[in-house]
Amino acid sequence: MNRLADASSPYLRAHADNPVAWFPWGPEAFALAAERDVPVMVSIGYSTCHWCHVMARESFQDPETARILNDGFVSIKVDREEHPDVDAAYLDAASAFTPHLGWPLTVFAGPDGRVFYAGTYFPPQPRPPLPSFTQVLAAVREAWTERRAEVESTGSALRDALAQAAAAPVDAPPSLDEIVPAVAQIVAREDREYGGFAAGAALETPKFPNTPVLRLLQHPALAEAVPDAADVAARALAAMTASELHDPVDGGFFRYATRRDWTVPHYERMLTDNAGLVEVALAAGDEGAATDAARFLVDVLQLPSGGIAAAQDSESVIDGARSEGGYYRASAAERAELAPPALDAKVVTGWNGLAIAALAAVGMRTDPRFVEAARWAADAVLESNVADDGTLRRASLDEIRSAAPATLEDYGGLARGLLALARATGEAAYADRARALIDACLRDGGIHPPGGGDPVLRAQGMQPQGVPSDGASPSGPSVFAAAALDLWRLGAGERYRDAAALLVRAAAATALATPIAHGALLEVAVGLVAAPRQVVVVGEPDAEIAEAARRVSADVVAVVSPAQAQALADADFALFEGKVAQDGRATAYDCRAFTCALPTTDPAQLA
Repeated sequence: MNRLADASSPYLRAHADNPVAWFPWGPEAFALAAERDVPVMVSIGYSTCHWCHVMARESFQDPETARILNDGFVSIKVDREEHPDVDAAYLDAASAFTPHLGWPLTVFAGPDGRVFYAGTYFPPQPRPPLPSFTQVLAAVREAWTERRAEVESTGSALRDALAQAAAAPVDAPPSLDEIVPAVAQIVAREDREYGGFAAGAALETPKFPNTPVLRLLQHPALAEAVPDAADVAARALAAMTASELHDPVDGGFFRYATRRDWTVPHYERMLTDNAGLVEVALAAGDEGAATDAARFLVDVLQLPSGGIAAAQDSESVIDGARSEGGYYRASAAERAELAPPALDAKVVTGWNGLAIAALAAVGMRTDPRFVEAARWAADAVLESNVADDGTLRRASLDEIRSAAPATLEDYGGLARGLLALARATGEAAYADRARALIDACLRDGGIHPPGGGDPVLRAQGMQPQGVPSDGASPSGPSVFAAAALDLWRLGAGERYRDAAALLVRAAAATALATPIAHGALLEVAVGLVAAPRQVVVVGEPDAEIAEAARRVSADVVAVVSPAQAQALADADFALFEGKVAQDGRATAYDCRAFTCALPTTDPAQLA
């Protein structure tokens, strides 16, 4: 029987076609629960709650989950905006069971209405420390039937059962408890005298930026367990910015220093290093260093086509002779009289994706010209690096496509860049294209680029083996996993988180054993076990609350117009469902740890 179709709440009507036998709030449900001697499950949410929609799709629309609910429970759906008193009462009761109060709110009670367990969002599969929703239902049902008195008195037996259900399965990605010692191992390797990481104590030891490791150290989920981690990254950035590794004239950073104190650089300047350092600087709160590296990407490396060159040479011709670093050691006035070093003008697909992501991020925070540069680069790559059959090519030169097929790094890197651009511009087309790139590699139960890699190596049986490391930039599996996780955070579906987890599981043992070489992979691993924060502002892009949102540290920050929010929702990016500008004012929606706060127009609420 469909009891919600005629409800006065759009939120309830949205659940009318669920296979769950929902009741609206009222005495009828509790009376039936008493008659059947079963517990009541009360699900509370509202129409613009992202994680409410996610749980609905994952669990309430699943026939098997619905069967479990219908057989063993009476289920009630409540719109908190329609019944604020009900919501307030159950929030108070839920506080005894979870510190993460918010919506969706999932409450279990006896037929008499007494709450004996509560939580918020539960995933369809175990996601330690969260058990799956079906594990919760099984534990609740078992406790209700086997330990009724104990459940009614304290609920402690149920909490034990849930803790056991949340234990990581054998093939799960590493837990935070497993990752923390690996991160601590990296922190212990810091060069306390000069910053960064040195291979030895000798002054002649070379030193690299190693941006994937720095980004790992900056993950907010590590702040409590490894409190010095972010400071290690900040000290490394500060040391590099103050050293010869940094070019104060054109901006940007050189490839590496040949000495431990960051002196005597190798003067080549790479797209990959500088894109990574833009994001490191933003996370460290150093907007000066971020814009400095970004202007190098745009003013020096960006080509007339819009694509971004791979690198700039270390040598130039001065007074008729080749000079290693002579151009870079010149003052600004002297440089103006010299021909700059040549560019490696290959437009590498995956690397451009990294630059697009970095420019979109810094442009949101500082100068909009960087967002426009990211858009220009994205459009150029999609024009020049896509073959006639729609597959990517690894690179192009002078807008002529290479015959080399794209790698997982290219599909993942470009997808990640397009997703960052979608968040910065609000344009659904970029997010949709990113999803198509990821989907193209999710085939035959595995993850590999179309064509299966280089055909010659394949014919020779020389396919790469083992786990690739994260060097100057993330490896193919790492950046692909990061892009897939970004799709999941935008509400594209659980299959994308599963794809990220599959890649992390395959590399976990190696990454944990040698963390300094797998920073990007471990950053994704942390993202798999750390609950996300997603902030969406709908309304005028120059509103005060939009500016506040752009400075929030979150996994997703998006500022979109009402029309863009609707377009993204229509494109099945569920994070944007139901999000509107309330009363015509720019409105922020802040979801943390799988629960959503109420919409707000107050910038202070985002602090």
